[in-house]
Amino acid sequence: MTVAKYSANGNDFVIFHTLAHKDRAELARRLCHRQEGVGADGLIVLLPHSTLDFQWQFYNADGSEAAMCGNGSRAAAHYAYASGLASASMRFLTGAGEIAAEVDGDVVTSQLTPPLLIDNAIDERGERWWKIDTGVPHLVALRQSVADFDLAEARRLRQAYDANVNICALEGDTLYVRTYERGVEDETLACGTGMAACYYRLSKESGDTRPRRVIPTGKEAVELAWRDEVLTLKGAVRKVFDAYIDKGEISF
Repeated sequence: MTVAKYSANGNDFVIFHTLAHKDRAELARRLCHRQEGVGADGLIVLLPHSTLDFQWQFYNADGSEAAMCGNGSRAAAHYAYASGLASASMRFLTGAGEIAAEVDGDVVTSQLTPPLLIDNAIDERGERWWKIDTGVPHLVALRQSVADFDLAEARRLRQAYDANVNICALEGDTLYVRTYERGVEDETLACGTGMAACYYRLSKESGDTRPRRVIPTGKEAVELAWRDEVLTLKGAVRKVFDAYIDKGEISF
């Protein structure tokens, strides 16, 4: 069995396509394991769809399913185009709904599902948080700096609100973001939907809806922008390698 390892904005994914839709939670845990597998933040499986280019199954490294992943959507689009499963302009189904993507060389733009503001008045220890769904739920705090990110506190908030936890700060024209992710249960180098949630809060709170350069922990920049009523996420995608797996007792 051949799988592809992809990197997008610091997030990495194992990707393959097949015909069968089934539970692949255990497969995700095995393939995403950093020491005993390929190693990745998530597993993406592309499946046929009757009207769209394809649909996906997305699993976090711990085997839990996620409705949406911004950087994963860009990696999946690049894989689909490179594998001949879709044209450069495509539409596919995620757990959060239908999205669009455009591939231009190694740069991929995903049009995310419409964002939903759940609560903009969460008070935690004197700090105001917004809860925003950009395909999956995110808590967002807008600060002066992202230098101090208390992971123990982020872990508490993640459990209390069943959401990813983000802090962000605007420095000049660049938005800096740090994210604690569900399913990984740690800070990650990047999170596409987390950056989108941070951009959403900044643009709504400031009234400034210009496209923004956004830099996560991994330092690889992307561009967030509004397109009508949805957000777009644009940045480079890199295929790292193909891995040839001896299936053995592993069910794909």
